[in-house]
Amino acid sequence: MGAEKGPPYLGATCRQGTTLTVSDEPLSIYLHIPFCRSRCAYCDFVTYAGLDDFIEPYVQAVIQEINFIGSSLPPLTACTLYLGGGTPSILAPVQVEAVISACQLYFRLEAGAEITLEANPGTVDLNKLIAFKSTGVNRLSLGVQSANEQELRLFGRQHTFAEAEEAFHQARRAGFDNINVDLIYGIPGQSRQSWRRSLEAVLAWQPEHVSLYCLSVEEGTPLALQIRQKSVPRPDPDLAATLYDDARKRLAEAGYQQYELSNWARPGYECRHNQQYWLNKAYLGFGAGAHSSMYNVRYWNVTQVSEYIKRVRDAERDRNVLLPPAMEGYEIIGERLAMSETLILGLRLVRDGVNKKEFCLRFGKSVDEVFGLALKQLEQSRLLACQDEVLRLTEQAYLISNQVFIRLLPDED
Repeated sequence: MGAEKGPPYLGATCRQGTTLTVSDEPLSIYLHIPFCRSRCAYCDFVTYAGLDDFIEPYVQAVIQEINFIGSSLPPLTACTLYLGGGTPSILAPVQVEAVISACQLYFRLEAGAEITLEANPGTVDLNKLIAFKSTGVNRLSLGVQSANEQELRLFGRQHTFAEAEEAFHQARRAGFDNINVDLIYGIPGQSRQSWRRSLEAVLAWQPEHVSLYCLSVEEGTPLALQIRQKSVPRPDPDLAATLYDDARKRLAEAGYQQYELSNWARPGYECRHNQQYWLNKAYLGFGAGAHSSMYNVRYWNVTQVSEYIKRVRDAERDRNVLLPPAMEGYEIIGERLAMSETLILGLRLVRDGVNKKEFCLRFGKSVDEVFGLALKQLEQSRLLACQDEVLRLTEQAYLISNQVFIRLLPDED
């Protein structure tokens, strides 16, 4: 935490009276909807089940937070809007429309702005999807995770694969022509054959985008407890690496381009919202546990739903409050950390990489001047390659990218 500097004030000036630089580049907006019908066994996100009575007051609090922050900042343009969670698709379409309208009121959405809604099978039907489409949502991200019923039960998912397939086809009938499908690999007991069946099953739908995530066993989750008690086998990292390589080959055969370590798309359907993160550009997050990054400050909201609602309501009554109303913590992003994060995040974009000239234009320093020794060692280890003044991970670094990234972090004082 940056104790030597003031916390992020809203409006045109910070605590020291320095005028905030307003970038001409559009920002991205993230809306966190933390409610779920049930929590998955692997989930370590800010999500809650059994809090349906809080949904409507929470939606109103998000609108109030958007109002509070939007009215305190200079005019800004947004290029993407993302409703994530949790399970945003459990909201009523009128609630989705209300939060999108609040964003449009205070942040001018570009023509053709990407507006994504995460959805779980079993929480949507044709009429609801048609209604979501009418609110302005133009991209759907469907949490399928597996085509194997045993794997879905292990995760505690509340849908069958047949229901996932029906949800996808209903989304098509509702008019969605930009759909992402999430799958998970590295699942305990998973085989190359079962993974191939999951891939083939969703590829048959011909989605525009596919996200593949390696299962991460987080402490405190039911899955971690099951593994510790040996009722579930521990995931095999070597097999997970093989599954990743199998998927890369199959997706390439099917015409999908890998543009990020975990993401593939048909040309022109890359997720613009996530690209904003990977390019280390500005974003605002609203809702419990949401993060924001603007003006060289990163801050995050309280995670508890009831506390989030209370703080926003209290701030609404006292408009003299200058801090983001639900802020729990913050950090000042110094130049060295900003350069490291820009390089690390940019290297995740396996196709585009990090352009040395653009890096220099952004920071006034060459990437070799700042990271020269580390870059040279990584190139000698064949984990990094430079071609036409663009730095990219080599394919052999994809599965051990964290070993690359840790070399690029600033030294601790």
